[in-house]
Amino acid sequence: MTTVPATELRTFTDLDLIRGHLIDVYAEIRAPLLHLPNYAVTAFGERLDRHGAEPGFTAVLAYADGHPVGYAYGNRIEHGDRYWQRTAPEPAEEYTSHPAVALKEIGVREAWRKTGTARRMHDAFLAAREEPHVTLMVNPAAGDGKVHRLYQSWGYQDIGQSQPSPASPVLTVMLRAAR
Repeated sequence: MTTVPATELRTFTDLDLIRGHLIDVYAEIRAPLLHLPNYAVTAFGERLDRHGAEPGFTAVLAYADGHPVGYAYGNRIEHGDRYWQRTAPEPAEEYTSHPAVALKEIGVREAWRKTGTARRMHDAFLAAREEPHVTLMVNPAAGDGKVHRLYQSWGYQDIGQSQPSPASPVLTVMLRAAR
């Protein structure tokens, strides 16, 4: 078994400082899907720029030997946000009547999968948040359902479905308490 170097987590609120690192890691981990319009690096870059300009943007990157090996990022969403408007059925008002945090992306290079790196980034991302709930969207087919089951093991529950764009697959919307 190959051992991987330990990771250091760093938190950022300025996308300009890390945009290149996020795109590099994304391109590697999504390589098998990059031919699909929704997963193309250019599409990711456009989403990333939009998310980075939204209120409460925060990213946690994992570094090993100074190189980025994973990331988690998201931002605050308010009542009436398009995130909630695209979710069906309409989420309960207890979740949407106050700000929540949306975990928009999380990814880890293959060598660091199953090492706890994703969970450490996730937990570090939430540690600095004040919102009571965290939500995310997952492709239920990702990893033959393994990714969805992983999020369930972290305490997330399915609350609906969303198709963020015509090129996107239908995603499962999940939610849990932020702490």
